[in-house]
Amino acid sequence: MTPFETIGGEPALRVIIDSFVDACFDDVMIGFMFQKASRKRVKRFEYEHAAEHLGAGVEYGGRPLGDAHARHRIFGGQFDRRLTILRRTLERHEVPEGIREAWLAHHEGLREVITRDRPGECVGEG
Repeated sequence: MTPFETIGGEPALRVIIDSFVDACFDDVMIGFMFQKASRKRVKRFEYEHAAEHLGAGVEYGGRPLGDAHARHRIFGGQFDRRLTILRRTLERHEVPEGIREAWLAHHEGLREVITRDRPGECVGEG
């Protein structure tokens, strides 16, 4: 059984992603970064990215993450805040610990693509 199937398949993942994206858009610390973004579009690509990672046989159809985030100056603290929101969302939806930790590790592995800051650092490009 894939992690995708274990968490409940498409219906469960859509609920998790909707909750996560809404929390990011509404967050007092990083919500401003999404002011010009389409919630629906972000949810689509977050779903595809997660589903692909979780073994759903879904292909991520967005631009490469480095290209999609290149025009945005994303600090390490903002990246960390997003990870915190993801962790809380996964816990709230009772995603099994092993899947949750692998999901978070996958996102942490994307840090270099999204920000130049190292973990715990918030200095931006210099």
